[in-house]
Amino acid sequence: MKKNYRVLIGLVVLGTFVWACQRVPLTGRKQMVGLVSGDQMMAMSFQQYKGFLDTVKQVPANKADAQMVARVGERIKKAAEDYLIQQNLGHMLDGYNWEFRTVESKELNAWCMPGGKVVFYTGILPICKSEDGIAVVMGHEVAHAIAEHGRERMSRAMVAQGVTQVGAVAAGIYTGDQRAMEIAGQVLGVGTTLGGVLPNSRKQESEADKIGLIFMAMAGYQPKEAVAFWQRMAEAGKNSQKPPKLLSTHPADATRIAELEKNMDKAMKYYYAYGSK
Repeated sequence: MKKNYRVLIGLVVLGTFVWACQRVPLTGRKQMVGLVSGDQMMAMSFQQYKGFLDTVKQVPANKADAQMVARVGERIKKAAEDYLIQQNLGHMLDGYNWEFRTVESKELNAWCMPGGKVVFYTGILPICKSEDGIAVVMGHEVAHAIAEHGRERMSRAMVAQGVTQVGAVAAGIYTGDQRAMEIAGQVLGVGTTLGGVLPNSRKQESEADKIGLIFMAMAGYQPKEAVAFWQRMAEAGKNSQKPPKLLSTHPADATRIAELEKNMDKAMKYYYAYGSK
């Protein structure tokens, strides 16, 4: 009887994982996302985003750095939208409310929350050097949102933490529950690291590199700049005791660059077809 019970539980868990899976646009990779809806993710994302902005110093929108980030962001946004519409996946953008902000910080970092909330730190701009460099980062971060990596991480974090209802996480954010805050922080890109989640994040980061190349190419930015940018980031990481957050979960530098070069021909086809016009 006990053995049959364990088998039944296993079948239920397996069924849940199968039900919860979908495929990532462009790469086709299967991912588990069904434990939380897109609407739930965006609601938590927008709340965390607002809270973050209340704690930082933003670069005024009329300043050159903020204008450059916003300009690149709008072009990457359009490229991502065009790509999804071409693939009959425009519904994936439902509920998006894009914003592109720049904040004062020496940190070499940038992120895009579910729903299109993008933040660049001024510390990364010298590494970017130009709009093409910003496009490398912007494409990569927007790719995370489009690929629904946040939903995937949330689903896996809920399993790892024994949380069965996403409502418990959302409610916990409002009340300041530490476990809920940790889950939301890891998933949404602001906060601490959860054990059991990082092994999959390297796969997501590589996927964001690949998708980001296509987005920046379609937006009219030179994809080959991606290799130069990540080389500069790797060099910056060598000069600091703690690696930049953008490097902390990535594959090794040589692996990343090899993967970027492997996907460069495909990206250049998009560049010549769409971006270079």
